[in-house]
Amino acid sequence: MSLQPTPHPEAKKLTDADYPDFLLLDADLPADVIELRDRIRAFGRDVVFDVINEYWERAEFPPEVIKGLAELGIAGGQISGYGCPGLSELAMGIVARELAMIDGSVNTFFGVHSGLGMGAIHTLGDEEQRERWLPAMARFEKTGAFGLTEPYHGSDAVSLETSARREGDEWVLNGHKRWIGNGHQGDVIVIFARDEADGQVKAFVVEKREDGSYPEGYRPTAIEGKFGKRAIQQADIEIEDLRIAETERLQNCNSFKDVNKVLGATRGGVAWEAAGHGVAAFAVARQYALDRTQFGAPIAGYQLVQEKLATMLAGVTQNELLCRRMIELIDRGEFTHAMASMMKMQTVRNSLEVCRIGRDMMGGNGVLLENRVARHLSDMEVVATYEGTDSMQALILGREITGVSAFTNVKR
Repeated sequence: MSLQPTPHPEAKKLTDADYPDFLLLDADLPADVIELRDRIRAFGRDVVFDVINEYWERAEFPPEVIKGLAELGIAGGQISGYGCPGLSELAMGIVARELAMIDGSVNTFFGVHSGLGMGAIHTLGDEEQRERWLPAMARFEKTGAFGLTEPYHGSDAVSLETSARREGDEWVLNGHKRWIGNGHQGDVIVIFARDEADGQVKAFVVEKREDGSYPEGYRPTAIEGKFGKRAIQQADIEIEDLRIAETERLQNCNSFKDVNKVLGATRGGVAWEAAGHGVAAFAVARQYALDRTQFGAPIAGYQLVQEKLATMLAGVTQNELLCRRMIELIDRGEFTHAMASMMKMQTVRNSLEVCRIGRDMMGGNGVLLENRVARHLSDMEVVATYEGTDSMQALILGREITGVSAFTNVKR
């Protein structure tokens, strides 16, 4: 007797009806956002699902996915002009949710390229620089990256140590970056460094040469050995006497406050991503419970399994409610950093639980890539780390609640 469940006709290519919308929230989406949602789901079914497990296991990014993303026409998100679609906050949230439902590595690749790379150039560059880089990036003819994090400065990125020294019409950069998504093969990479003259953070664009090489002094290496988001690689980048022309310095970045403008614009996307991973895990686990037979009956008919499914559904629905409220507050101009921390903290906690319950419910089959839940679970562990760990979000929220900062030790 096979230990595998009887294959469901859409086991690897879930239909729209398989995804939960228990409180009918998607029913209220504008028609254009529903059309966008459905196009992304078709992209997942037709382009990604058949190849992603193989590439995920090999720790490589599937090139056909880039072509598919280009055809979706969503690069640049909310940016208007320069070949970008000018999407609404809600539409961008749905994009993040839907891409995460497909695969976390694909969502991260898109977020790094569109939200951080293109977002930095649009927010921090001048008009000539926007015209120079954004149209090609919108078409995915060039891919982007965002070089902020350093080996010793993750949560305290404001303390970055990479330096920039001006020499005439050039800048000389020295330092070390780490965990830079697509930083080892992107075409347009935004690097942040501290100006030795005034101590302020500036932004510089490193562009790949026509022969595919990087300028001398930019030495990226792909980080190996990850157990999550394996299909999108991050780079460890050594920067030594890297010369950047003044024309490649983003002209509107003059302090870390300017960097925060980019980070603030992407923060909500992490909550939407967490929501997407949870939805996917629930949908797969639900179908598995209906297909899997034990002791002469589908496991969906057992009380413990139904309790697990009910808990999972409650978690994904709470995430959706949080994300929809977040959009309302952003549109009203009332969304705060502390609110963002709560959104990230709670949606991640919910989706981690949902993915863990789903993997447990599927037994040994839950660890197989072909059943998807293990991939979403390991990717969620990564989501729990970037854009601020659970502990960091809790400290931000705790400071908001009490008015007392607990980020540093207090001498008593």
